[in-house]
This record gives sequence, structure tokens and C-alpha cells, in this order.
Amino acid sequence: MFPIPLSLEQALQQRDQGALFVDVRTPAEFEEATIPGAVNIPLFSNEERARIGTVYKKSGAIPARVLGMEIVSPKIPDMVHQAISLPRNEKLPIIVFCWRGGMRSEAVAAFFNLAGLPARQLVGGHKGFRSHVVDFFSSGEWGRLFVLRGFTGVGKTRLLRHLAGEGYPIIDIEDLAGHRGSAFGALGKGSQPSQKAFEASLWNCLKKIPPGAWGLTEGESKNIGRLSLPERFFASLQNGPSLWLNASLDYRVKTILEEYPALGNMKASFVAPIQALKRRLGQKVVDNLLDLLEGEEWERLARELMVGYYDPLYSHTRPADGIEIGIEPEAEGLKRLKAVVAGLVADKS
Repeated sequence: MFPIPLSLEQALQQRDQGALFVDVRTPAEFEEATIPGAVNIPLFSNEERARIGTVYKKSGAIPARVLGMEIVSPKIPDMVHQAISLPRNEKLPIIVFCWRGGMRSEAVAAFFNLAGLPARQLVGGHKGFRSHVVDFFSSGEWGRLFVLRGFTGVGKTRLLRHLAGEGYPIIDIEDLAGHRGSAFGALGKGSQPSQKAFEASLWNCLKKIPPGAWGLTEGESKNIGRLSLPERFFASLQNGPSLWLNASLDYRVKTILEEYPALGNMKASFVAPIQALKRRLGQKVVDNLLDLLEGEEWERLARELMVGYYDPLYSHTRPADGIEIGIEPEAEGLKRLKAVVAGLVADKS
């Protein structure tokens, strides 16, 4: 029973309706990048795929396929049980994909169909989806983006999360990138996703803000850690209405200390980023910062970094025509921010 192929366009439409996407590639391939929302039910482990590849090179296609069948056969019931246990829209088929829409996805989709689980094979596989994402950032369209800006510590990300909780459409770029976008941006975060995975997640967010709609995000540099923003998306951040958030230094220091709640446990992690500031700040300033770190004088350290490093570094991001909003106290600032957003939404010009 060969599965009926499904185009990427049809598959993505069904994905939005709750269809289950199953990525049957190896865990390593899945970790590098997948279609957002897909689950990994690998046909082969990383080691098994490498082993099959070795047999293919040494002995040819038929011995490699026979080995693949021997490896897969005992797994089939468990793979089917995994698919059955996952939440999905049961009115839609399971959509199965591998790298290029080849034998791996064809086999697993056939297994599911034989077990009574309607399944379709995604034409082009993940490779086709990746091309779709690249094309989207090259020539696709999305709605207006209202961009929060301000000096370090005004709480841009925290405000976005408040708004998201109230149903506002937001794109949390730092969350997608696994990095805060600064010299200390990696602290307390896990490893960053691959560039492909980051772009797929960003695509997924932007698809929810189509032309004619709007969304809120935070102004970012072109690079966030080791990741880069797609060129046209970065340009859209520069062209969108800028909301400059103002707050006192005391407020900003307090916000930063709340953002890094495990400061004592992270002490050693601050050393390298501080030392990396030597070229910009000089050895004497860096030594003073390291002394504050050693003494765990966190408030003074945050204050010195803001005044001596962050504020001068990011002062150029303050737009001449930005809308300025006093953000403290936070509850009142949030009301002011929402009022400005409502005005921007109402203004269609």
C-alpha cells in the first residue's frame, strides 16, 4: 500500500488545522532543524543510518536495503503506537516526511496506513520545506511590526511576554534564538538552535502576522549570538514604527537583577564575557568589573556595565522619530504602551 503524496502547500494548510506532522529522520537531523510542530519518530537512529551508509558504500544498494529492513522490522509496532498516542486532528491524515520525500517517509507512511492510521507522504520532504522558508524570507510578505526599543534593562522582553499573555501578537526573537542578544546574552540559556531551525521558528511566527495584520517585537542587532536575522526581516525592524521605552537607571538595574535570578550560581560564567570587554573598555575598567564580580556586588556591577558599556553602545539605536513611552512603574507603563499600540493599529496610514 503506497501512500498518496501530499504537496507542501496542502500539508501546511492541514498543519494549521491540527494535522500531526511526523519527522522520520534521525534524531540528529531532527535536532538540526525540522518543520515547526513536527514530532520525531525516527526510522533509524544516528548510528543505524551511519551503518547502513557504510554498507551501501562497500556492498551496494540491495545489501543496504536488506540491512535497513532487518533494523526496522522490530520497530514498526512501537512506531505505530507512538503515532496513535500523539494528539492530532483525527479528521486529517498524519503527514510523514524525511529529508527529500524518499524511501524513509514512504515506508513509515505505508506502515501507518496498514495499521489503519491514514497517512500521507510530504512531497519534497524537509528539503522542500527549507526551500519554502528561504523563499519566504527572500520574497514573502508579512504584516506591520511595531518595534520596542530602549536601553538595557527597560524590560522589553518582559513586556512582550505580558502582552502575549493578553493575546497580543508578538515575536520574541530572543526566545527563538536562545540568546539575549548582548555580551552576556548566552548566560542562563541553553545551546542556541541551528540557523535553519531559528529561521523555521521565525517563519512560523511571521506566518501568523500576514499582510494587513500587525505584531509586536523587540529591536535586535543583525546578529544574535551565533545566529543572524534574515536580511529582509532585519530591514523590516528598521522600517517599522519604533516605540522607545524610557526608565530610570535604578529601575533598569532592578529589572536586570530579576532577569538573572541565579547570579551566585552563574558567577563563573560572567568572567569570560567581562574579559571580552577589554578592547572596548580597557584593562583597568575590566579589572574593576571583575573585582565587583568577585565580591558579588551585583547591583554595582550591573550599574557600571550599563553606564560604561551598554548605554554608550546602544545609544545609536534611539530613533529620531520614535514614540517615547515612560515605562515605570511597570503596570502604568504597560497601560501607556497598550494605548500607543491601539493608536498605531487604528492608524492605517
